[in-house]
Amino acid sequence: MLSQLRHRHLVSLIGYCYDDEEMILVYDYMSHGTLRDHLYSKSQQISPSIPWKQRLEICIGAAHGLHYLHSGASNTIIHRDVKTTNILLDENWVAKVSDFGLSKIGPAAGAANAHVSTVVKGSFGYLDPEYYRLQRLTEKSDVYSFGIVLWEVLTARPPVNRAGGNDKRKMVSLAELARQCCKKGRVAEIVDRDLDGEIAPECLKKFAEVAMSCLVEKGVDRPSMGDVVWGLEFAKELQCGSEERVKLLASGGGGEGGGDGIEEMRGGDSSSMQGRKSSGGSSMFTTNSGTMTSVEESSTNHEYSEDSLLGSNLVFSEILDPKAR
Repeated sequence: MLSQLRHRHLVSLIGYCYDDEEMILVYDYMSHGTLRDHLYSKSQQISPSIPWKQRLEICIGAAHGLHYLHSGASNTIIHRDVKTTNILLDENWVAKVSDFGLSKIGPAAGAANAHVSTVVKGSFGYLDPEYYRLQRLTEKSDVYSFGIVLWEVLTARPPVNRAGGNDKRKMVSLAELARQCCKKGRVAEIVDRDLDGEIAPECLKKFAEVAMSCLVEKGVDRPSMGDVVWGLEFAKELQCGSEERVKLLASGGGGEGGGDGIEEMRGGDSSSMQGRKSSGGSSMFTTNSGTMTSVEESSTNHEYSEDSLLGSNLVFSEILDPKAR
């Protein structure tokens, strides 16, 4: 399967050896190791902490790779083992999805059954609960696992906290922790401390929205990987826009009105979104189709409302309308 796949964000198979029962697979060398190395092994000199914008780029790259598997290849391919140890980083810090040992060919487009019935396999902490419960595999199972990856990247916490040892009653799920923090508007409290002061509030809000939408209970209600890519790229645009405003203010070049004017934000193609600040301190993003979403500006303590993160009408509201892309 892998020998037929070629994508910037997939590890390429160079060759193999099967000689006298010696079996070897040869891949491109990923000099910066796994994404997990740089989240949990930060005390080691070889695995420094990654700054926020670079983490965003890595997430976007991995999402592109999974999107290609789901919709770009000749057949839908479900990875089935998406996790931070299977996202590798090359010498340029480009993310590449690896390890296709558990991958399955998904149903053909337009097939009567939109799932594959199969024995449950995957990694503890990343496994889609719906897949585990029904033994029905879809590409949305990869979306769930990738949602866990996004929360790992944001918090530098493992998918399951084994502080209680092997006692499952004392294990804390990262997915559940993220849900509770979103409900209480306390997402900023679980952000990796190495990222203090790096994440723009509006970017954090959008990133958390995308990550939480991946963890929705029913797979059919989760976004596609294409939508995840769009959401992450939008979060990146928000981050870059915020940094530009800070630079302008620092240089005294904010212009009249202190930068509160209209700014254009480009989406994936020629369509645009306009950002306007209302007198109440919120930014309104209006798509070309007229759909409007309110993105409340965070206060200094980075609190986020439950409605803004978990409301079904707001999650991916910018991208459900195809005209807004």
